[in-house]
Amino acid sequence: SDLWIDTKRYPTPLSYGGVLKKYIFVVLFACSPLKKEKGFCSSASGIITASIFNNCVFCLQGYQGLVDGGDNICPATWESVSMMLQLGGTVIGSARCQDFRTREGRMKAACNLVKLGITNLCVIGGDGSLTGANQFRTEWSGLLGDLVKAGKITDTEAKKSSHLNIVGMVGSIDNDFCGTDMTIGTDSALHRIIEVVDAITTTAQSHQRTFILEVMGRHCGYLALVSALSCGADWVFIPEMPPDEDWEDHLCRRLADVRSRLNVIIVAEGAMSRDGKPITSEQIKKLVTDRLGFDTRITVLGHVQRGGTPSAFDRILGSRMGVEAVMALLEATPQTPACVVSLSGNQAVRLPLMECVQVTKDVTTAMAEGRFEDAIKLRGKSFENNWNTYKLLAHINPPDSNINVAIVNVGAPCAGMNAAVRSAVRMGLIQGHTMLAVHDGFDGLAHGQLIYHLELLCNLFLFPQRSLPGKILEEISENIAKFSIHALVIIGGFEVKRCDYNQQKTNDSLCAFPWWLSLPPSPTTSPALTSASTCDRIKQSAAGTKRRVFIIETMGGYCGYLATMAGLAAGADAAYIYEEKFGIRDLEVNVQHLVNKMKTTVKRGLILRNENSNANYTTDFIFNLYSEEGKGIFDCRKNVLGHMQQGGTPTPFDRNFGTKMGAKSVLWLTEKLRECYRHGRIFANTPDSACVLGMRKRALTFQPLSELKEDTDLEHRIPKTQWWLKIRPIMKILAKYDIKLDTSEHADMEHVIKKSPLGK
Repeated sequence: SDLWIDTKRYPTPLSYGGVLKKYIFVVLFACSPLKKEKGFCSSASGIITASIFNNCVFCLQGYQGLVDGGDNICPATWESVSMMLQLGGTVIGSARCQDFRTREGRMKAACNLVKLGITNLCVIGGDGSLTGANQFRTEWSGLLGDLVKAGKITDTEAKKSSHLNIVGMVGSIDNDFCGTDMTIGTDSALHRIIEVVDAITTTAQSHQRTFILEVMGRHCGYLALVSALSCGADWVFIPEMPPDEDWEDHLCRRLADVRSRLNVIIVAEGAMSRDGKPITSEQIKKLVTDRLGFDTRITVLGHVQRGGTPSAFDRILGSRMGVEAVMALLEATPQTPACVVSLSGNQAVRLPLMECVQVTKDVTTAMAEGRFEDAIKLRGKSFENNWNTYKLLAHINPPDSNINVAIVNVGAPCAGMNAAVRSAVRMGLIQGHTMLAVHDGFDGLAHGQLIYHLELLCNLFLFPQRSLPGKILEEISENIAKFSIHALVIIGGFEVKRCDYNQQKTNDSLCAFPWWLSLPPSPTTSPALTSASTCDRIKQSAAGTKRRVFIIETMGGYCGYLATMAGLAAGADAAYIYEEKFGIRDLEVNVQHLVNKMKTTVKRGLILRNENSNANYTTDFIFNLYSEEGKGIFDCRKNVLGHMQQGGTPTPFDRNFGTKMGAKSVLWLTEKLRECYRHGRIFANTPDSACVLGMRKRALTFQPLSELKEDTDLEHRIPKTQWWLKIRPIMKILAKYDIKLDTSEHADMEHVIKKSPLGK
């Protein structure tokens, strides 16, 4: 929630000619001046950006405020953005501006900026807003010349504001901007949709009804597609890929085949047929009712998708994008093209703004010309992978196969496990394999607790256990041979890595145990969301009590991911973790920081501690220390979140991520098994016969388990290198600590045009 950076307290290493340039910075949340339909998105308010400029101002009501000037361009202080992080919508406002579409309106906006000495703009909006910003930048010199001729500004003022730097961040729930995997607000909108789907599923299971959900997405089907993947919808309609000509017959066959449970159809509001005619929810309802006689209901979610509390993912995404946008402005020169800060995998990247806008326009052109495959590719790898996964999981004509695949959960439960199990099972059935479920982890495998016909167990819980196969290896081997298991899909945490696969492969009794595949889920968003939402409620409880500091303990073993991400999402003042050593002097600095904070208008503090961050500086110790040092200044409260972080409903991100991982694992297994299947036997004597699947930077990759020992701290159950440690300084900067941000690995400008199938 504390979002702004003070130059005096943050000595940036960036300088030009030995002298740090003094900037004036404006944050602009714009509504598209070039397109009629564009609104604000959830989470844009508190996640605006961070600034290390001398002066920072807000432009209220988007471009309209920029044109009108006056009180619409107002100072932004550290305190003015406090407590904004958990608010949805936009606090500084957004409006469609017809004036900015004219040159006269842009001249007024330029005059207002020149008079205030503003030379840097950070624009949060959609493709129309960002296109307008680039046009404004392109015309800047001409606008200044006209203003000088008209006598509205002086030559001196024009020289001081000779060029305008622009960096964009995409705020759109539709995720319709090419070049980024996710836009700010999309994940929060998915939360609203999935909440509705879950509620409908719960209330309608006994009625065997068909439900049609219409979600937003006039020109982009991302929300509909990911929602369909996350909830297992029977059919999805998206603008980028209209259904085939005989879709009515195909849809009715599909619904009739799966009538043993309720049917769910998800429709993007911009869905259309191959000939360009709209496909409406009412049209689909009439089709299902007339042909099948099913009781059918329509739910139109509408603008409820735009509101609500922003998700942890959106808060973290917005905070990271804001800091990267400021760094981009600091490094910008008059020759630097306007850029947009994007997300690729888990990496922040910078892309030329107009290249992204052009590819976004190319999508519309491709759809209008009927080149739907090109439209899917132009949306980017993330969209294309989602679409391909959904198509594979919707396949209903499996080939013949003599491969048996067992699925086992190992370790503590986590959100997203069931999604991975479900997609792995369905993908296996699509490939023609016989799928088996193993209850109670390796113990269940040793005792033969396997179930066939897993396709009938849509809501199966496999009850993961922490036990390892070492002491029961012989029993496991016997059951592997008994059930003719050719491959294992292991979904779990660190317990999977602790298995000594080299020892197992040297055991002659495991000749029937040729292939292992491990799927340790990446750090999930659900615990971080639980921690962040709990911190929100705790902070709100202090609304009527000033000068209060909360100390909260999170789970995570020796891994500080949850504490760090929850701290970033909740606006914490500090997060103590094992990976970043701390001592009594650090605690003293943190206490003094809170003492100084209580002198401002923000009279509350939030401290997070990972459960195993330090054996001596326990949560009780830190609570007692803060309580003692804060006497007469602030009082303290302590909360231990505990196992509530493991429960709850999985987020859309976890469901989607688990679904793609499960499907990808079985496809990889199928390919490997068929390669090594010879004369009725499977030969698995290569290092990649036991692999782990996970995300590395921008892609899901398989890595042999034999290589993990070099990368893993087995004693503390954590990787030796953790990518998220590089974003920890962001949390401290946003909490107004006097630290330096490492810019040695800053994001370079990349290109997106080369990905276009049109070759533009």
